[in-house]
Amino acid sequence: MEFRIENEEAFSTEAPFGLLQISGEDEHGFRPYQLLVSAIAGCSGSVLRKIMRKRRIDIGDIRISADVTRNDEEPHEVETVHLHYTVRAAGVKEEQMEKMVELAKKNCTIVQSVEPAIKVSESFTLE
Repeated sequence: MEFRIENEEAFSTEAPFGLLQISGEDEHGFRPYQLLVSAIAGCSGSVLRKIMRKRRIDIGDIRISADVTRNDEEPHEVETVHLHYTVRAAGVKEEQMEKMVELAKKNCTIVQSVEPAIKVSESFTLE
């Protein structure tokens, strides 16, 4: 990946899906910590979906909310990310979902790359 400065306010890169702008200012692009949290949630969710499909579970919907704790002092490091999955899937039991969420965490390359520097935890609700 190659990044170039844009208007002295943001860096941009052309990714296969399109242009990605990154900036410490909300009005000029995605903030780096937003991208970090998005990578954690997106990777975890993708792995969970793959596990569920492999087990032939009919997925109605998966939503992920991410709660982030950052250090109060500069440089405001991300300390924890809690992912809460809201899952609608036919016939899935709590115990089965718990195992799949654990397996998703173990197999998510992004989570495994940031832990233990960032504590990632999960919970879920079945609808």
